[in-house]
Amino acid sequence: MEFTAELIAGFLQGEIVGDPKTIVNTLAKIEEGKPGALAFLANPKYEHYIYTTQASIVIVNHTFTPTAPVAATLIRVEDAYSCFAKLLELYVANKPQKEGISPKASIHDSVSLGENVYVGDYAVLEQGVKVGNNCKIYPQVYLGDHVTLGDNVTLYPGVKIYEMCSLGSHIIIHAGSVIGADGFGFAPNEKGEFSKIPQIGNVRIEDEVEIGANTCIDRATMGSTVIHRGVKLDNLIQIAHNVSIGENTVAASQVGVAGSSKVGANCMFGGQVGIAGHLQIGDGVKLASKTGVSNNIGDGLTYMGYPALPGMKFHRSNAIFRNLPELSNRVHQLEKELEALKSTLNNEGETH
Repeated sequence: MEFTAELIAGFLQGEIVGDPKTIVNTLAKIEEGKPGALAFLANPKYEHYIYTTQASIVIVNHTFTPTAPVAATLIRVEDAYSCFAKLLELYVANKPQKEGISPKASIHDSVSLGENVYVGDYAVLEQGVKVGNNCKIYPQVYLGDHVTLGDNVTLYPGVKIYEMCSLGSHIIIHAGSVIGADGFGFAPNEKGEFSKIPQIGNVRIEDEVEIGANTCIDRATMGSTVIHRGVKLDNLIQIAHNVSIGENTVAASQVGVAGSSKVGANCMFGGQVGIAGHLQIGDGVKLASKTGVSNNIGDGLTYMGYPALPGMKFHRSNAIFRNLPELSNRVHQLEKELEALKSTLNNEGETH
């Protein structure tokens, strides 16, 4: 599909600097722009690319002032990043959509399918599954007994959802993720072995959630593990049994949340954050990458490091930690001087 600068500016309510008839037919990063491509500049550290890019149109912030000639047609907007995201959404919406029910899928007679549903090859939908409208179930997806999907749910290849789990609407789950596997529940017995504790709960995922590839969310021992509305989880994340993740919380790759911990709304977790079990994490909490949390954290706080410390305290402690070798040498030197002083004082005492 082809779009003119004039059409794009109208859609984004932007201002054109250059030729309004410039045509683009693809999207590109500004450093990889080619003729016919649309790019954007939002981060000032990439500004030098705008003077060399071959992209035909570049979306920029209203505040951008070039310091050299720019060959591309510019479209000035309030927020270049969010405007480019809107265009990406438009681009994806206009791509050919998957449709139809594959004859190679295994669908139980009791399954309820909504309108405009796609089911790919070798997908398995077990007894009592309910699928809403406009859902896309890609090849080799497994939906266990009585799983329910709302409207506009996309399950990419190889997603596995165990029995009784419930998903809302406008949800995306990427390839290889497992929803509703047993929680890690074992109890020691009189033989010194570990007996499995049956996990009879489920996972409940609310609307507008996106879950990355190969992420695992365990079913509750009893009740539900809950992922609340608007949560965004990256790839390779582990959410344990009976955990609750609050609305609009985002977590980067390799985050792990242990059993029965409750995470508040609007939190932001960097990669490899670890949260111990049975903790309360307040609303608006920010955890830097690799933070290890072993105690409750109140609302709106930023923590870093392991064990987790408030941001400013962590930076002060880290400054000391970096100087530990020098501090250790100074202590050893002071100890030697102190011993020498004590020896001198003792000798003087003996002579009197």
